[in-house]
Amino acid sequence: MRGRAAALAAVPLLLGAASLGAEPMFLSRQYNRCTSCHYSPTGGGLLTPYGRSLSRQELSTTGKTDPSAPPPAKGKGEESFLWGALGDTLAPVDVGIDVRPSHLGLDVGGPSSSSRDFLMTADLLAAWRAHGFTVYGEVGRKPAIGVDDAGIYSYEHWVGYESPRGLGVRVGRFLPAYGIRLADHTAFTRSLLGFDKYDQVYALELSHTGEKHLLQLSLGPGGADAIVHGYPHSFTTSARFQWDLGPRTALVFSGLFRDKTTLVPSNGGGGVGLGIAPTRRLSIWTEADTQFRQGSSGSPAYTLLNETGFEVYRGVWLKLSPQLRTEYGDTSAGVWRWVLEADLLPRTHWNLGLSYYHDKTRATGFVYETLFAQLHLYL
Repeated sequence: MRGRAAALAAVPLLLGAASLGAEPMFLSRQYNRCTSCHYSPTGGGLLTPYGRSLSRQELSTTGKTDPSAPPPAKGKGEESFLWGALGDTLAPVDVGIDVRPSHLGLDVGGPSSSSRDFLMTADLLAAWRAHGFTVYGEVGRKPAIGVDDAGIYSYEHWVGYESPRGLGVRVGRFLPAYGIRLADHTAFTRSLLGFDKYDQVYALELSHTGEKHLLQLSLGPGGADAIVHGYPHSFTTSARFQWDLGPRTALVFSGLFRDKTTLVPSNGGGGVGLGIAPTRRLSIWTEADTQFRQGSSGSPAYTLLNETGFEVYRGVWLKLSPQLRTEYGDTSAGVWRWVLEADLLPRTHWNLGLSYYHDKTRATGFVYETLFAQLHLYL
């Protein structure tokens, strides 16, 4: 059985693509940690002032200024909130707006074909940081998912503190630290392990940051949405350890456990990831995970992923990502996926992402293809 999926993806340039959020490909710029550019210790979300400056000076195709020129006044640079129109009016609070309209088409043959435009993200983000403390929050539009209607809500909010010795604590709603946080939240090592875009937990996180390592441990009552809506939820704990072997090499170990609920048996997993950037224009990330579930006989489920990114021109990245997911008890079943992606960063605030997915079920040979486009305007 074979289906073909072709998605005509075109988003008007005036609206605004794949997130500047967590991008492990920037390991090639010797940025091993998410906190180099983001407020969140697990990456994604609001950029720090340094992260915004980096998007202009190092990452975008155009807009780089002369390093010898005097820096703009605080909050006045092109990369600043609303292009610096407000200056430091909101100081000491940093603010951002994240808008990502998208178009997705899927054709699996016959009446199952579909195509739609949707607003993936429209969020307001804010953070305050002083004396080691950080207060962080996001509020915006959540699209309709499953039985939940679209609406306005906050999917990440937390308070954290990091001491001068690198000891940290964070409490609130956030994605727990696990593996490699790719910008593509549909990657098998993210969505299939319970780390999709809206899979945040309410938890306490403890961390220690050193010159060459980062350790993060979290535990809490479970999925944030389940708690908010009164659904069954379970105790969840996770751990992540990153060891920086060099300025362009990182090794990551992760573990996860979720207790049973009235609907889902206890489950968890573990994995290892390796990131290498041989040159300034090339980054290679690989992750392998195993996942267990109470009551499942035979072998556990396995997930394998590689993402190789190459910057063909300043601000133009091409990426190839083969992925494999097996089924519980049957390592010959599951899905093979190939992803081809182009990330274009023409100017600070703008990011255009074009992705092609080729999925093939191993048991039946069913094939479907998807083309997805997203224009991201980050104010």
